[in-house]
Amino acid sequence: MGHSYGGKWAMFASCLFENFAAAAWSDPGIVFEQTRPSINYWEPWYLGYHPRPRRERGVPTNENPARGLYPQLLKEGKDLHELHVLMAPRPFLVSGGAEDGENRWVPLNYSIKANALYGKRDRVGMSNRPDHSPNSASNEIIYNFFEYFLEP
Repeated sequence: MGHSYGGKWAMFASCLFENFAAAAWSDPGIVFEQTRPSINYWEPWYLGYHPRPRRERGVPTNENPARGLYPQLLKEGKDLHELHVLMAPRPFLVSGGAEDGENRWVPLNYSIKANALYGKRDRVGMSNRPDHSPNSASNEIIYNFFEYFLEP
C-alpha cells in the first residue's frame, strides 16, 4: 500500500515481486501522462535517472526534454499497463484521485483480461475521489479491500 510517491513504489514492488498477496495503490499515476505534473515518471527518482548534468525538474518540453529510461520507454510505445498485468492473478485496488480518474479503467482492462487467463474474476478494483489526498471514505474502501482478500 502506498500513496502518490509511495503508490508508485507500491505498484512497482507488488507487480515485480510475487510475494505480495494483494496491493492497493493510492493515486500514483498508473499510466505515463506527461500533461500531469504529478505523474512525474520522467524525474530522476523514478525512470528519468541519467548522468550529470541533470535536466531541470518539471514537465518535459522541447527545451528541457526527458532523459534516462523514460523517453526510451515512450519511444518504444511502452506504458504501465504492461506492468500491471504482472499482478495477475493477485488482486489489486487503484484508489484513484486527481491523477487516476475513471478513464484509467481503459488500461486496467488489460489486467482484467490477464486475470481471466488464470480463470479469476473480480481481482482488479478502482475507487475514485476528486482530490489527490486520501480521505476517510477512500481509506475505508482500502481497509475493506484488504480485509476481503487477506482474511484467513
